[in-house]
Amino acid sequence: MNTYEAIPVAPASLPPPSVSFREAFNFWLKLGFISFGGPAGQIAIMHQELVENRRWISERRFLHALNYCMVLPGPEAQQLATYIGWLMHRTWGGIVAGALFVLPSLLILIGLSWLYIAFGNLPLVAGLFYGIKPAVTAIVLQAAHRIGSRALKNSALWAIAAASFVAIFTLDVPFPAIVAVAALIGYVGGRIAPDRFKIGGTHGNSEKSFGPALIDDDTPTPEHARFRWPGLIRIAVVGSLLWAVPMGMLAALYGWHGALTQMGWFFTKAALLTFGGAYAVLPYVYQGAVEHYNWLTPTQMIDGLALGETTPGPLIMVVAFVGFVGAYAKALFGPYSLFLAGAVAATLVTWFTFLPSFLFILAGGPLIETTHNDLKFTAPLTAITAAVVGVILNLAVFFGYHVLWPQGLGAHFDWISALIALVAAIALFRYKRNVIHVIAGCALAGLTLKLLLA
Repeated sequence: MNTYEAIPVAPASLPPPSVSFREAFNFWLKLGFISFGGPAGQIAIMHQELVENRRWISERRFLHALNYCMVLPGPEAQQLATYIGWLMHRTWGGIVAGALFVLPSLLILIGLSWLYIAFGNLPLVAGLFYGIKPAVTAIVLQAAHRIGSRALKNSALWAIAAASFVAIFTLDVPFPAIVAVAALIGYVGGRIAPDRFKIGGTHGNSEKSFGPALIDDDTPTPEHARFRWPGLIRIAVVGSLLWAVPMGMLAALYGWHGALTQMGWFFTKAALLTFGGAYAVLPYVYQGAVEHYNWLTPTQMIDGLALGETTPGPLIMVVAFVGFVGAYAKALFGPYSLFLAGAVAATLVTWFTFLPSFLFILAGGPLIETTHNDLKFTAPLTAITAAVVGVILNLAVFFGYHVLWPQGLGAHFDWISALIALVAAIALFRYKRNVIHVIAGCALAGLTLKLLLA
């Protein structure tokens, strides 16, 4: 197993000693259980551990890898872990780092999804989720604000965001179509008015130094990380087989229109549309899972996002909840194998959602390491990011509608949910409270109010 070599010396003056595969494995496993806080929190944890404390990689090399992951569709924190694991310990290092970033979350969500679907009608569980739903609405609204404040730098980008909101809210335009049109606008706009579509959003370079690193600024690229056409072709072939074989087996066993087959196909498409993070693709998941396939209800979708927010790992892991609930509710393996159906579906959708992320890193990493140039967003990606803001705002409106008017607009307005949502928004926007703390506080508030008003 090839690793970067370094002589064991005092940590403050010289690079740390070579990292064994086992030592790296233990770290990635630990990271999988502590990676709370969404992509920003997860990247901050990796930076503190890998750059500042352990000095496995330098600040500049860390940001160089992160800039590439920011360009890709998919969860950038998971891809960054895969990239660094691959850089240190070849292909298996990347696979282990990326898989352990996801596996704890998958196991936890399978357990939570089962508790939710099997015991969700109990007063205790119902009370907790009564408070969580308004908190999720505030969290999604904050996500729209956070991304918008970073992405909408001029009137052209504001117009794209507004148009995307109108398109998905009033015209029900599919999310892939919005992405395609935004990319086209960005491509044309970047040529006509380049100043309006200036590159932005990357993390840039940094001159910070925390001491000599194992993979330092001037550390030569190892042999396995050098770009070669045979290596790219080999990864493309293996990746295609890893997708085609399980998809073919599902189609042979259940038919193309079988629920598990359609889940695999649907979440493969979703994996390629996650520009802008998980919140950007959630409307697409909602359109397919709730409106088209009827795998779960709008309320269950909100609850699933709440569970995803409170577990470690990428937020896009909410797809495991969608798969579990869809297979469990439809009893795909019969009435006596409900948990098995849910667990299999959750595992399958996780496979098809994250497989592209591994291929992007293993195939593109050698080219990025060879160039060592800073990657920047193109004009189409700038426009896509602006469109994503409108899409996420639509998601917040959707959640707010189902939380504040649970029986529909013609029924009563839920003032208690509105108050909880307001308090959650103040905690997030004004006091910058942690998402998990907000969800926990709102869950307890919802349970208390439910018991008092029962």
